[in-house]
Amino acid sequence: MNNQELLKIAVKAADDKRAEDILALNMQGISLIADYFIICHGNSDKQVQAIAREMKEKAQEKGYEVKRMEGFDEARWILIDMGDVVAHVFHRDERSYYNLERLWGDAPLEDVFSELNS
Repeated sequence: MNNQELLKIAVKAADDKRAEDILALNMQGISLIADYFIICHGNSDKQVQAIAREMKEKAQEKGYEVKRMEGFDEARWILIDMGDVVAHVFHRDERSYYNLERLWGDAPLEDVFSELNS
C-alpha cells in the first residue's frame, strides 16, 4: 500500500458522494505535512459530513490509518489526516473564503481522474 493508492481511494470516495471541484495537490517537496492534499467541497452540512465519512471509511476498509478528523460536527471545513494524504472537505462558502488552492498555488495538480474514469 502506498500514498498514490490512498490518494485514489480518498478521491474516489469524495467523488462517490458527489463532492464538487475535487483537486489533488502534489505537496512533495513543498510541505512537510503531507505528500498530497485533497481539496473539495459540498453544498450542505450533511453532504460535507457524508463526503468526510466516506473518505474515512474507505481508507480504513483498505487498511489505512486515519490519524485524525477535525471539524466534523460544524461541517464547515473538515480536515481528514490520513498521514501522507490530508483531505480538506469544505462547505462551498468556506472554500472560497480560505482559498487553499491559491495558498498552495505552487503545488502541481495530480491527475487522479484519468485512472478513476477508465
